[in-house]
Amino acid sequence: MTDPLEIIANGLETVPTMRIWEFLKDFLPRQDVKTVVVGYPVQMDNRPSESMEYLKPFLKKFAREFPDLRVELVDERFTSKMAKQAMIDGGMKKKQRQNKAMVDKISAVIILQTYLDMQQRFN
Repeated sequence: MTDPLEIIANGLETVPTMRIWEFLKDFLPRQDVKTVVVGYPVQMDNRPSESMEYLKPFLKKFAREFPDLRVELVDERFTSKMAKQAMIDGGMKKKQRQNKAMVDKISAVIILQTYLDMQQRFN
């Protein structure tokens, strides 16, 4: 989520894949969400990675379930590495850095902040 001025990205909870639709159907109607930012899995040569095959069905269903929401894809390359480095820089212990949910949460914040920064540059 962002702050009301859409300047700073903040983390929410990490939702298990099998609960994502339940979470979204509960969460999105209660929020003033205009755009949903999704990590775009790309390879070093800018072609979609194999993971895109898993993302396509999600994006199709999302468009059906939430037709009024805009979806923006943002390059997610290196976000896990950046998240782990942020955890190291923040003084987290090795055991804490092995928590995949925490890495995913920080990665999501990095993806959203990248999107917000791009919006600020082009506005």
